[in-house]
Amino acid sequence: MIEQCPGAADIRTPTITLKNCPECGEEVEIFSNEMQVKCSNCGFTIYNDVEACIQWCKYAEECVGEELYKKLKKE
Repeated sequence: MIEQCPGAADIRTPTITLKNCPECGEEVEIFSNEMQVKCSNCGFTIYNDVEACIQWCKYAEECVGEELYKKLKKE
């Protein structure tokens, strides 16, 4: 893995953000390495605001590793 990429720092070492579900107002936790989560109260899909470099960087797979790359690319 590439260690110097600042764009992947929150992907390799996830941070957590609290968001309110736009449907029911429930507080939902979303990690920086997740593209989406479902609200535990109503099931509404909440998307992460961050556009991951995984989607466009040609070094992404090398940077974050094959397993995480495939998981995030699929989402």
